[in-house]
Amino acid sequence: MNLHTKASAAGLIIALGIIYGDLGTSPLYVFSAITASRFISEDLILGGLSCIFWTLTLITSVKYVLVTLRADNHGEGGIFSLYTLVRRRGRWLIIPAVIGGCALLADGMITPSITVSSAVEGLDKLFPGIPTVKIVIIILSALFIFQQFGTNIVGRWFGPIMLIWFLMIAILGVIHLIKNPIVLKAVNPWYAYNLLVNYPKGFWILGAVFLCTTGAEALYTDLGHCGLKNIRISWMFVKVTLLLNYFGQAAFLFTQVGNTFDASGRTTLGLTPFYSLMPEWFLPIGIFIATCAAIIASQAIISGAFTLIAEAIRLNLWPKVRIKYPSVLKGQIYVPSANRILWIGCCAVTLYFQKSSQMEAAYGLAITFDMMMTTTLLTVYLASRSAHGFRPAVAFISFMTIEVSFLIANLEKFPHGGWVTFLIGIVLFVVMWSWYAARKIRNRLVEFVPLADYFDTLHELSHDTSVPKYATNLVYLTSANNPTEIEWKVIYSLFYKQPKRADVYWLVHIDVTDEPYTMAYKVDVLVPNDVIRVEFKLGFRVEPKVNQLFRKVVSVLVEEGSVDITSRYASLHQKNILGDFRFIVFDRVLSHDNEFNIYERMVTRVYKILKWTSPTEEKAFGLDTSIVEIERVPLVVSTPREFQLERLT
Repeated sequence: MNLHTKASAAGLIIALGIIYGDLGTSPLYVFSAITASRFISEDLILGGLSCIFWTLTLITSVKYVLVTLRADNHGEGGIFSLYTLVRRRGRWLIIPAVIGGCALLADGMITPSITVSSAVEGLDKLFPGIPTVKIVIIILSALFIFQQFGTNIVGRWFGPIMLIWFLMIAILGVIHLIKNPIVLKAVNPWYAYNLLVNYPKGFWILGAVFLCTTGAEALYTDLGHCGLKNIRISWMFVKVTLLLNYFGQAAFLFTQVGNTFDASGRTTLGLTPFYSLMPEWFLPIGIFIATCAAIIASQAIISGAFTLIAEAIRLNLWPKVRIKYPSVLKGQIYVPSANRILWIGCCAVTLYFQKSSQMEAAYGLAITFDMMMTTTLLTVYLASRSAHGFRPAVAFISFMTIEVSFLIANLEKFPHGGWVTFLIGIVLFVVMWSWYAARKIRNRLVEFVPLADYFDTLHELSHDTSVPKYATNLVYLTSANNPTEIEWKVIYSLFYKQPKRADVYWLVHIDVTDEPYTMAYKVDVLVPNDVIRVEFKLGFRVEPKVNQLFRKVVSVLVEEGSVDITSRYASLHQKNILGDFRFIVFDRVLSHDNEFNIYERMVTRVYKILKWTSPTEEKAFGLDTSIVEIERVPLVVSTPREFQLERLT
């Protein structure tokens, strides 16, 4: 159970450490991006500040905190959790779900890089020529190593540090805001309109403004880590501190009217608008705190990536990989392979771009796609729970209009580095879609037959001593949802390939539910003490450790007298020695007789590569490999062309 479902002081602190790192450190680079290579004017300052204020209000506060967080799947959030809530509304909904998930993962490879780099680069002012890139690589490596200990421990350590960070940026902002309170009039949306419409190339500044809300999607994804109430309450504090700092930076920029900042958005003193708020004596302290906050900022997207990968596996959108649960808290997971992929991606991005100012060109483009896909699924969700279509339509038009505007502005970044995250997103999409589509292709020829037709044959085979005993308890994993049916391949394996005599035949089926943490089972004794079917209902966040779950069920059945698993060998039975168990797992391979079109060939080839690199079925189901038998089953999923064969005499 999630200990932080209810609002509490500990939950609020952990939320600061896990959820708000990305959003909370955006003041490091947003105004730098807005002012980069631009003439500083009152219209630019007030217009940029007004855009920031209304972006945080409309996108982060209204869309995500007030509306989207309500679309939780038993306390869990993220685009895949949202998809599970609406997928019965149409098959096409899988497309925005996959696009959104890939976009978030792609942006996750640049978020830690730009955040840590923007903070560490402050050291260059104190120690000119310091190798900031190497320092960033070391910090990122340490962060990803630390992930294995779980987000609960991370939150306990990071939460208090982020509290110090938010208090610091608020105080720095207030000090400058008091000196120049005229910037408060930027709350008027007219200044945002004036910037976008009347300022030269003002609309394209939205690409820089968008950076202030890029962490909003991770906020929704990490819902299960901290709970709804903790996120909403802590957001009120976070938003106030962010706005105070942004207003403070704007107040400082009023003293720079008439100047032009360099391409990195730095003043003539070599400082960004954020670091310009600090007195010279405070710079070393401020840079240290900012660096700590930047490290923590990476946590939100990393935690979100683990959640996304785990959900994608349950939804058959990602190859089965190892998942660890570092703590007993609900939602706390660690995916080693995803951790390695993100680490490699972040290091590669850092080495390629070198500076945070160059990373800004690539940052944000992919996440706009994710936000648009979330809006699409959210609209379907709201429509399914609304008696009238007016409110969902208004929400869709409002959010989508804003996000499409951000997308258009961000497209300017494409040739300047945006193509990097776009390319990463495409690669991830190919992986997800190929895994999903190939499984659909392979399932075309899953033939089911009535199970009752074979009860007598199974009973006779079980007692036919002329057939060598294959196992005392023989267990088949079946995909048949209907308890009265069984795949033909199971029947073929039992009777035709090699007759398999056993004392008890077990059929085990796993049903993945839309609820995240369901753990239940049902037992059907089809033939007393001969054929038993066990159906597990597991949530899409539950690791399917079939070996442990099955043994638990068997022990319950033995205690209640429903089955006798004592060995039936005469010498062993009289001494009450338990019989052995053997699992049969099918490895379905595509037959050479298949004839695919170009699309199907591409999908199945990618699937074959992914399957080769992913864990085997027995490991994915948590089975002891010493008791598992793998049977290769050729699949013919398309009808081969007919041909004429001539007989020679």
